[in-house]
Amino acid sequence: MAQTTLDIRTTGPGLYEFTSAANGFVRSSSKGGDGLLTCFVRHTSASLVIQENADPDVQRDLQGFFKRLVPDSDDPSMSWLAHTTEGPDDMPAHIKSALTAVSLGVPVTRGALALGTWQGLYLFEHRHTPHTRQVVLHLSS
Repeated sequence: MAQTTLDIRTTGPGLYEFTSAANGFVRSSSKGGDGLLTCFVRHTSASLVIQENADPDVQRDLQGFFKRLVPDSDDPSMSWLAHTTEGPDDMPAHIKSALTAVSLGVPVTRGALALGTWQGLYLFEHRHTPHTRQVVLHLSS
C-alpha cells in the first residue's frame, strides 16, 4: 500500500491530464505487481474523468457539452440558483462535479495502469479562475 498527493495547477475550465504522474507513482510503488489505484480529488468544484487522450476535439466537445448543460449562474436559465456568492461559475461547477466523479479506480496489472490505448486520467476543472487542485493517489495491492 502506498499513497501520494499530486498538485495540479489549472488555468481555467478544461481537462488536465495526469496519466504520466499516476503511472510514475504506480511504477515506483507497485514493485511490478497487481493492484488497484484509487484517485480522489479533494475539491467540490472539480472532478476526475477517464477520457480519450488522442484527439483534442473530444475534450473540446466534452467541455462544450457541460457548458451547455450547466451554464454559469449569470445565464437567465440558471436564475433559480441560490449559491452565487462565490461567483457565477461556482455553483455550476459544483453541479458539474456532482454529475461526474470525484473518485476513480484503475486496475494495476504487472506494475502498470491497465488503461486502454486511448485512455487518460484527467482532472476536470470547472471553475474559471486558476486553482491548484489536489488529487490523492492510493495504491492497494
